[in-house]
Amino acid sequence: MKSISYVILLALILSSCAIVRQGEVGVKRKMGKLKEEALSPGPVVYNPLITRIIKVPTRTVNVEINSNLPSKEGLNVGSVISILYKIDPSYAPSVVENIGMNYEDVLITSVFRSAAADVCSRFFAKDMHTAQRAVIEQEISNQMRGILKNRGFEIEAVLLKTIQLPAGLARAVEEKLEAEQDAQRMEFLLQREKLEAQRKLVEAQGIRDAQKVITEGLNDQILKWQSIKAFKELSKSPNTKIIMTNGSTPFLIEPNK
Repeated sequence: MKSISYVILLALILSSCAIVRQGEVGVKRKMGKLKEEALSPGPVVYNPLITRIIKVPTRTVNVEINSNLPSKEGLNVGSVISILYKIDPSYAPSVVENIGMNYEDVLITSVFRSAAADVCSRFFAKDMHTAQRAVIEQEISNQMRGILKNRGFEIEAVLLKTIQLPAGLARAVEEKLEAEQDAQRMEFLLQREKLEAQRKLVEAQGIRDAQKVITEGLNDQILKWQSIKAFKELSKSPNTKIIMTNGSTPFLIEPNK
């Protein structure tokens, strides 16, 4: 009998103890009434006959939603959106009491669909596929925060993961992007040719100026000096040679006038 009593006692002890893990808080409901303070992670002792411990996750949750977003021109744009949110631990009892544990369906997705429809209807469909995408995400996040912050929910980010434009519009966007890339490529080529032309012009001007300086610097005295240097270099050569000269230069013979 003692062993049976010990087993029953152990079962009662185990059933009257709950563990609140990291990333969640506990909400104690005693005889149908919720305690106002959330229970921190750790062991919690309670009377299982009249009390229940409700565990509320407070870590970041990622919920994906498939939705057709309306655009400014009246098109429906298929999309897959991720909403990153978490619950403020101090609001956990209020969430359980006023919304319930199915708060994701009751509140989060409903607020998102309303905010997304309102924001996206102010943008063209192509904007969801370009740099305006980040602006749309930020505006949806801000609108959701304004509604959900006082309800205990923190919206960390709204991410437009996949955007499916209508076939005709998608092709038009691609053609526009290709045209812009071609224009940028042509601009680059024109700029490169312009720079090359400028380089050649500077090079030609440099050669012209150098030749002008050399021409202006030549006179009879310099020519004689260069001729003497040439004779001197020729005299050092061991090879047999015949030098035709008029006495002034070994290479240039001035014809009789």
